This record gives sequence, structure tokens and C-alpha cells, in this order.
Amino acid sequence: MSDFKILTEAVIRGDVPKAVAETEGALDKGLDIQEILDKGFIAAMDEVGQKYTKGQIFVPEMLRSAKTMKECMRLIRPLFEKGDFTSKGKVVIGTVKQDVHDIGKNLVAMMLEGGGFTVTDLGVEVAPEKFVHKARQVKADIVAMSALLSTTMPAMRETIVALQEAGIRDEVKVMIGGAPVTKQYAEEIEADSYAPDAGSAVIAAKKLLGIQ
Repeated sequence: MSDFKILTEAVIRGDVPKAVAETEGALDKGLDIQEILDKGFIAAMDEVGQKYTKGQIFVPEMLRSAKTMKECMRLIRPLFEKGDFTSKGKVVIGTVKQDVHDIGKNLVAMMLEGGGFTVTDLGVEVAPEKFVHKARQVKADIVAMSALLSTTMPAMRETIVALQEAGIRDEVKVMIGGAPVTKQYAEEIEADSYAPDAGSAVIAAKKLLGIQ
């Protein structure tokens, strides 16, 4: 049995006590932080995402797994600052202006973090200029936007225009999603990618950055 099989299975099941104990054990053994992330958390969340997209699990199960992973990440996040972690990419995420819905966005953020990305969550009602400011500040690879209301979807286009006017549109990929959002709309506003759910968001993000 690999050093990470029990950890991976605990995260997939959403077993917080077991997953945290396994993470602590891995750290006590002096196992490599990147390996814990890659072979423990990312492997688990990749499987969770695949099961969700195949209809084998549903949002509550995926949310439990994501929250379990997040609890484990609290233990290793301080070590990131020591250079023991290689991020898959930097993502700035938020729900667009005049939209206060955040459950889907929060789940996507957790799944992306579990997928090895460094995530900056701007919260809800995020204005285009705030997306631009933070994307420039953290040198984001991806700007991810969520909208749950069709009336707030135009803010996605406004944000893309703002990125263009700020001269950084070519430096970042734009991914959008949310209940009323479609692939057709993504193409219409010239977003780089559309993700219908949290599981596919991680796959889409990796594809955007050329990550296998």
C-alpha cells in the first residue's frame, strides 16, 4: 500500500479526522510536501471530479471531499512559504458584480485548490476593475468568473473588456461558469473556457495551462 492510499481514500470519503491524521502522519515522517499534495490531495480530488462528471457522486459528496481536503491543507499551507510547493498556476476567482451567490463559486475554488492551483477568492459582487487589479497584482494565469443570474452575466463581458483595456488580456486565460452560463455564451464573449461544474472546472483549468 502506498504512503498516500489511506489519505486519498479518506479525502474521497470526506472523512476529516482520518484525513487530517494521515496528513499529520505524513508530515511527521518527513514526506515531501509536493508528494503529499500531488499523490494525496490532487489524486483524491481528481478522482472526485471524475466521479462527479460521470454522475457517480453528487454535490453533497463532492463538497464533503473538498472540505476535507481544505482541512488538511491548513496543515501544509504554512510550508508553502518555504518553497516546498510548486503551484499548478494562479487563479483569481469571484462571482461577478450584482450577484451574491457563492456556493458554486466556493466549491470551484476548493476544487481548484485541491487540484494544486493557488487560488485568490475575491468573494461576491466583484466589479471588473477588482478582477483586473487582483489579476495584475498576483500575476494570475486564470481569471475565473461565476454568475447564477442571467441578469448578471453581462458583467462577464465587461470584465473581459476591462482586462483588454488594462492591457493584460493576453496574459491571462478567462474561464466562466454558473447555472445560466453556456459554452455558446463563453464563445460569444470570447472567454477562453467554460466549465459547467466544479469537477470540470479543474480539468478546464489544467487544459488552459497545458497541464496533463
